[in-house]
Amino acid sequence: MTQFRVWAPTPESVAVEVGGERVPMAAADRGWRVAEVDWAGPGDDYRFVVDGDPLPDPRSTFQPEGVHGPSRVVDHAAFPWTDHGWRGLHLPSAVLYELHVGTFTPEGTFEAVVPKLDHIVELGVGAIELLPVGEFSGSRGWGYDGVDLYAPHHAYGGPDGLKKLVDACHHRGLAVVMDVVYNHLGPSGNYLSRFGPYFTDRYNTPWGDALNFDGADSDEVRRFFIDNALMWLRDYHIDGLRLDAVHAIVDTSATHLLEQLAGEVEVLSAHVGRPLTLIAESDLNDPRVVARREAGGYGMDAQWSDDFHHALHAALTGEKSGYYEDFGGLAHVATAMRQAFVYAGDYSPHRKRVHGRKPVGIAGHRFLGYLQNHDQVGNRAVGERSSHLMSTGRLKVGAALVLLSPFVPMLFQGEEWGASSPFQYFTDHEDAELGRLVSEGRRREFASFGWQPEDVPDPQAFETFERSRLDWDEVGREPHASLLAWHRALIDLRRSVPSLTDGRFDSVAVNCDDGVGRLVVVRPPVTVACNLGPTELRLPADGRLVLASEEGVRLDGDTMVLPPDSVAVVLAG
Repeated sequence: MTQFRVWAPTPESVAVEVGGERVPMAAADRGWRVAEVDWAGPGDDYRFVVDGDPLPDPRSTFQPEGVHGPSRVVDHAAFPWTDHGWRGLHLPSAVLYELHVGTFTPEGTFEAVVPKLDHIVELGVGAIELLPVGEFSGSRGWGYDGVDLYAPHHAYGGPDGLKKLVDACHHRGLAVVMDVVYNHLGPSGNYLSRFGPYFTDRYNTPWGDALNFDGADSDEVRRFFIDNALMWLRDYHIDGLRLDAVHAIVDTSATHLLEQLAGEVEVLSAHVGRPLTLIAESDLNDPRVVARREAGGYGMDAQWSDDFHHALHAALTGEKSGYYEDFGGLAHVATAMRQAFVYAGDYSPHRKRVHGRKPVGIAGHRFLGYLQNHDQVGNRAVGERSSHLMSTGRLKVGAALVLLSPFVPMLFQGEEWGASSPFQYFTDHEDAELGRLVSEGRRREFASFGWQPEDVPDPQAFETFERSRLDWDEVGREPHASLLAWHRALIDLRRSVPSLTDGRFDSVAVNCDDGVGRLVVVRPPVTVACNLGPTELRLPADGRLVLASEEGVRLDGDTMVLPPDSVAVVLAG
């Protein structure tokens, strides 16, 4: 027997269609509908018939035929897990590796990732972070337009494929963080409004009506998303969630959705006996996102540090368009190194207002630092990586500043070898009109950066997706092999020197000079000396040279000699 349940206060009638028969669903408390079907079990396909229309289950755990097809019953208890000794993710000591399943390997599946895990382990990474895998329209996409949030994408391998990947990661000592989207749903296959008031027109987001987290009937909407988070952590043994763009979650309730989520995840963590981590993406520069709930915060364990990225990117590339107009000087990199937020109650020219608040008392462990990620690469007109925008020397400087920073470092797939493939925005909407609108909107979006519409690849074209696949054959060739060795050496040093993982901002000293391109970061006993200027730089040095980005970097007595676009790492004592 299988009990089918769905929250559906809006329709007049709801039935479940399974095994060729329709069974009416009885009304229960607060708009829920329930039916028990004694001939249904795991592996059976079903639909909910809503006022005569067959629709997928909003909480479907598998959509084998895509977003418009039937849902399938999944028995999570049946999977033969072998990770019983896994102790979980310790975020402060980890390096994260952001990974898009569809482009990471030629096959583009969960199971195809497994043979590549040894590469990630040898790099020194502690956790992979998967871009969203909830069912989305078509067979390819970034995952941020998902609509069946409980169902791992069918083209990636569905529920069992994801579980096999997580199990394999845990056997290799790798944690798994998953990106989830709780601020909007995609347009194609989004049937939630047919069931209940999931959305509200009281607020708007960049993607349309906001989710109803604080209005009438919002209790069950909140449960929908919190239960989704708990499912990934419990049934798939996921170690943490990265919450997409939490600044777009509008919630005026006394207990914010994020705070409620943090509390319930804490309870689940105690039950399963391992750490469970929540990482937010937020552009608010508001320390309340990561402040403890007991101190009036939302209780997220960490958040992405976009100010650090923007400051570092602008300094290394010289870009000043779009939101990069707020950044550019080495002083911004220095500020980010000391407090994460460059704008912490300061006037932002791009926003034309004061932005942010100082993160007083917040450790570096509460921020992820990176030179690139899927957004900052893919949301460029042609998806250029840092390796397309700067010299190998500057790539090595950027890697040193990220991996030896007070933050939790994160790499984007292929970054460690300077991958030549771009990461472009791609979709596979079956609705031709929707595909056309997405393509046109994409071209309009880049006007503020000065990119021309004709430069923007068509997201719907298969070639756009194909160009974005990693080329693993280039890993052993130069300059890729040297870049990979550089990243491995930096991560190894980070793991071997305790002060590099202590997360203390008060022990970070930075001095810089834009005129000569000097940037020196000191985290005793380690000094990271960078020359981003056009001429050789000579600096006083106290200690031994442990890492040099090129042969020209050398110690001359008690003087460090740095050619242009180079970095030296010195260890005192």
